[in-house]
Amino acid sequence: MKTTALSPLASSVMASSVAWDNNQTELSLSSFELGAPVRDNQSPPSLEARSKALPSHTLVGYWHNFQNPAGPTYPLSQISKDWDVLVVAFATNNGNGNVGFDLDPAAGSEDQFIANIKSLQAAGKTIVLSLGGQNGSVTLNDATETTNFVNSVFGLITKYGFDGIDLDLENGVSQGLPIINNLISAVKQLRQKVGSSFYLSMAPEHPYVQGGYVSFGRIWGAYLPIIDGLRDELTQIHVQYYNNGGFTYSDGRTLNEGTVDCLVGGSVMLIEGFKTSFGIGWEFKGLRPDQVSFGVPSGPSSANRGQVSNEVVRRALTCLVQGVGCDTIKPPSAYPTYRGVVTWSINWDSHDGYGFSKNARSVLDGLGGANSPPPMTTTPTIVTTSKPSTSPTTKPTS
Repeated sequence: MKTTALSPLASSVMASSVAWDNNQTELSLSSFELGAPVRDNQSPPSLEARSKALPSHTLVGYWHNFQNPAGPTYPLSQISKDWDVLVVAFATNNGNGNVGFDLDPAAGSEDQFIANIKSLQAAGKTIVLSLGGQNGSVTLNDATETTNFVNSVFGLITKYGFDGIDLDLENGVSQGLPIINNLISAVKQLRQKVGSSFYLSMAPEHPYVQGGYVSFGRIWGAYLPIIDGLRDELTQIHVQYYNNGGFTYSDGRTLNEGTVDCLVGGSVMLIEGFKTSFGIGWEFKGLRPDQVSFGVPSGPSSANRGQVSNEVVRRALTCLVQGVGCDTIKPPSAYPTYRGVVTWSINWDSHDGYGFSKNARSVLDGLGGANSPPPMTTTPTIVTTSKPSTSPTTKPTS
């Protein structure tokens, strides 16, 4: 997902990263093989209690802890009330498994930032820290680095009051690398330390997930073992359906980004599950519908391609939740608890006049369920800048 001059979580063996923002390049691959999925023998209690604390259908956005062509960042208190989950982008890599966080001065003082988080949480919002982005890496090679990771992330959660973390890993992992097992173990330890309120989200690009249907190796399906290993901890996954071209659906057809079928088909694969390697490989078991959302750009400047119209967002959500508005792909049955929509980004949305968030909020509220958290009283006052031009990108290659 994102950004310029940012850091954190990835593998020590790096493929080139992929991006939410249009300033980034897309996936360029190194060679690696994927290990078998790893499951911890001791599954912690389910996160049903945490899921029930969220609105039935959520609008999730990434907030820039940095300046980019969308403009300087701004305090959390100025964010529109329409968002349910605010993902702070991003943490930093302090080496040896340690994760840090450097607040952009434009966001206010640390005391103000912490107070803003508390105020937003009191208004029913969820605030999480994203680990990942385009640049930087963290290696979890051994028990010491894993312990450092757990302790440093827990320290940030405790200090700032974050509800949890978002894993935005945009670099591949190789078969046999310790980061797979160690990351799964680290997140399980974090969940035990934080308790049942721990929020965990993931934001992989679709080649790392649905791409496993075509080929279960190299980048293709590389996120599936992590999803599987953390399915008991996972609050929601929002695959990025843009900047990477189309993908192959489980019936063999190609689904193009920016379409209703892409968003519905990708979600159906996550919920119903699928076998890798054109149906003859390892089987990824489906997730609960409330654990799945789709990720799209907020507007014309926030991604190179894969932009969606408001009508596509509306139809995809009503198709998944109510079984109406579908295109050629329809779920086996409606998913009334399907979680919602995620976008890069809050800042681009405000830059572009809130067109994405206002539409998505209206659609989500019309789906039914407990979707009325306490109102916020702050009014966004955002400084806008001119939009940058997009740059050419390349599709993932095998």
